[in-house]
Order: sequence, then structure tokens, then C-alpha cells
Amino acid sequence: MAVITINSSDAGPKALASTRAAVVRSFRRGDRAFRLVTFTAALSVLIILCGVMLSLLFGAWPALRTFGFGFFIHATWNPVKDVFGALAAIYGTLVTSVLAMLLAVPVSFGIAVFLTELCPWWLRRPIGIAVELLAGIPSIIYGIWGLFVFLPFVQSYIQPFLINLFAPVPVLNVLFAGPPYGIGTFSAAFILAIMVVPFITAVTRDVFETVPAVLKEAAYGIGATRLEVVRRVVVPYTRTGLVGGVMLGLGRALGETMAVTFVIGNAHAISSSLLAPGTTISAVIANEFNEATDPMYISSLIALGLILFFITFVVLAISRLLLMRIEKAEAK
Repeated sequence: MAVITINSSDAGPKALASTRAAVVRSFRRGDRAFRLVTFTAALSVLIILCGVMLSLLFGAWPALRTFGFGFFIHATWNPVKDVFGALAAIYGTLVTSVLAMLLAVPVSFGIAVFLTELCPWWLRRPIGIAVELLAGIPSIIYGIWGLFVFLPFVQSYIQPFLINLFAPVPVLNVLFAGPPYGIGTFSAAFILAIMVVPFITAVTRDVFETVPAVLKEAAYGIGATRLEVVRRVVVPYTRTGLVGGVMLGLGRALGETMAVTFVIGNAHAISSSLLAPGTTISAVIANEFNEATDPMYISSLIALGLILFFITFVVLAISRLLLMRIEKAEAK
């Protein structure tokens, strides 16, 4: 940045005032230009978002106009007869994502607590690097590993064990019923859980590290155990960050495509059993968009994309409202 020096001995009062005014005008022009650039960058995000939404609405309108509300409540998906319903894909998307979060959140919190509270210093860095490497693995690698390594193991050992274990238990015997295919909703949720664990763990570990050491030392000083320190000091202090990390993982699970496509079975059906094959919105689009030639077929696939966009938007909006409520409660 150029530095302008003004020597009052070499210039009169008028020249000095003129020079100062020029410097102020230069700073104001630079400030206005900076504000314009940043405003344009922020506005471009809204423009792109609105453009994506409008393009999805335009592409999905023929299917929505033809099938109406029935598109959302019917599970029939028949490209030959041009009959399409999104319920099976919506159901599979929500079930796999929720089940993945139920599996991933406790594991992620456990890893984060171990890394920040219990892990020896010489082991903390290798485990942290391993978690970060898991987050960087492409989803198609998870899908290939799941198809050729994980699914045979699930089919031979895990699913038969779950079927026999829950056979005498009401409700659970319905959720874990049927032949052990290997592929299915449960397998897809398990793969999704493995994929979102690194993201939730990384955020959780970072927010746990923001807890002031004096708070934990004070709790230890009055006789609190490690578990009590985590429950009564660390978690309450970092609730906002924890919710953000969980919602980040949920958003990742909702939109995952390739890994789920490999292991879910891609069946347009709704089954009460988690072991049965199913499908998700992203899996349907990835599998069928390349072979869709009929305009109604293409419009139905775009409508699925619009539904996924809406689900993701709702999840993010709910998470934002929840964060605002937590912040408001903490401010009181």
C-alpha cells in the first residue's frame, strides 16, 4: 500500500487541505469498490440459488402437473407406462439418513471425547489424521468397498444374527425380517454412517477444544469425574457447535449418491424390513437419468431432484432455527 507523506513546511494551508481531501476521496473510492465487490459476491449466491430452484421447478412442472399430489404419495415407478411416484425414493432417503445418524452420532461423539479428554498426546495426532483421511475418501470407493467386501460379510454374519436375535421381539422382528440379501436399507445406512462419522467427529472435536481449560479444572477441583465434566461442562458449553456438526452430517447423508447406489439394491418398493432392498432419490437419479429419453421420464427425475432440494432446505432451516433457540436460551 502506497504511503502518502505530507510535509507541512513545503506546502501552504490550502495545498495541505487539498492533499488531505484527495487522500480521503481515494480512501472512500477504495471503500466503495470493496463494498461493491463483496456485495456482488454475496448477491451471486442468492442468484445462483434462485436459478437452481427455478430451473428445477421449470423442469419438474410437466410431471407435477400430470400426476399432481399423487406424485408424492404413490410408490409406483414404471417408465414403460409413464407412471411415476416418488414415495419409495422419499421413504428410502429419509430412513437411510435417519438410521445413519443414529449410528454415526454416538460414535462421532465418542471419538471426539476420547481425542480431547482421554487420548495420550502421542496417539492424538495419528487418530486425528486418520479421521481426516476418512473424510477425504471419494464416495465411490466406499461404494465399491461396500459392494465387494462389506455386503458379503453382512449377508453371511450380521443379517442372520439380527434376524435370529430379534425374531421373538415384537416390532423389531418386523424391522429385521426376511432373507439376508446383504444389500438393503440397513447396509446403505451403515455405509452412510461410516461416511459421515469423520465430518461430525471433526466438528465435534474442534468445538470441544474451545472449552476453556479453567472450567474443566474447576469441575475436577470439586471432585467431578471425567464423565461428569463432559456431561455438565463440555457438552452444555458447546451445544451450538454440536448441533451444527450433526446437521452437517445429516446434510451429507441426505445427498449421498454413489455409495448408496452400490449397496441399497435400487428397488422401487417400500418395505417394513430394514434388510429389504430399497432406493433413494439420489440413487434413482444416478441410475436412470442417462437412459431417460421420454420427456415425462426426464421431468419426473427432475421432480425428484426438486424434492431432495426441498428436503435439504427444510433440514437446514430447522437446524438454523434450533441454533437460534439455543443461542437465545444461552443469552438469558
